[in-house]
Amino acid sequence: MNKWHGILRGKDFLPHGVKQSVIKQEARVDAQQVQEEEARLTVIDSLQMFTDLPSEETSAGTFREYLDFQLNHVQETTENNLGMVELEAEKHRLEKELKDQERRLSILMKKIERSNEALAKLHSSWNPSEQSADKELLTEEERMVFRKIGLKMDEHVLLGRRGIFDGVIEEIHQHWKHKEIVKVITKQNQAYQITYTSMLLEVETGGMLIATQKLTNSHAIILYRGKNYRRPTKSSPSNLLSKREALRRSVEVQRRGSMKYYVWERQKSIEDLQWRLVS
Repeated sequence: MNKWHGILRGKDFLPHGVKQSVIKQEARVDAQQVQEEEARLTVIDSLQMFTDLPSEETSAGTFREYLDFQLNHVQETTENNLGMVELEAEKHRLEKELKDQERRLSILMKKIERSNEALAKLHSSWNPSEQSADKELLTEEERMVFRKIGLKMDEHVLLGRRGIFDGVIEEIHQHWKHKEIVKVITKQNQAYQITYTSMLLEVETGGMLIATQKLTNSHAIILYRGKNYRRPTKSSPSNLLSKREALRRSVEVQRRGSMKYYVWERQKSIEDLQWRLVS
């Protein structure tokens, strides 16, 4: 039967004579199966009359049993096999994605390492000044007055993305050439950044930090030059980064921060994939 069914599936592409022969042979096979089933039922009825066998029909050894087996067992086995194939395919996909994420994480870690080396090289040419031990003392009233004067000033020194470099210190000394107070505006918004910037400005300029004030979209740092102020012979200090170096540092710091964020994302994805593979 399987042989003729295999041929029958492609009979539409056979010559007309061969096609008719296949159809006739299939009809003879079906008729023979029907005759065999009728003969089997007749024998069962005859046996029941003489041996009082139960009247329930049985399909053991019949064509119907074969069809039932194909319908139930083979179909169930096929579904199980398909399920196993799908699970294996999903597992393979997850393993491939895990390797890809681990490879990308490794590349990011190497880039961060190179970025750290570049920043270390830049910082090696930056030698911060030491805090002067001999500082002037100001009363609270003087500080309040200088703070009000500084906040009302229109002229100011703007700290951009480069941060503090030699040009910023030079510009502050230019302001102090004519006025005792200078106002520095920074776009930084983190408290630790503003504190560090104000302290660094105080040390590098040799002035006195009066106050830091929150503005609408920025912060103001008020610096007083001091009563005994002496303009330095070289207004641009050599211990700080140049304008170009400061820009390189700013770009590298921002780049490293972005890469650290992507590292966090990659690690989170890897942990999720590992959990899915285990479960």
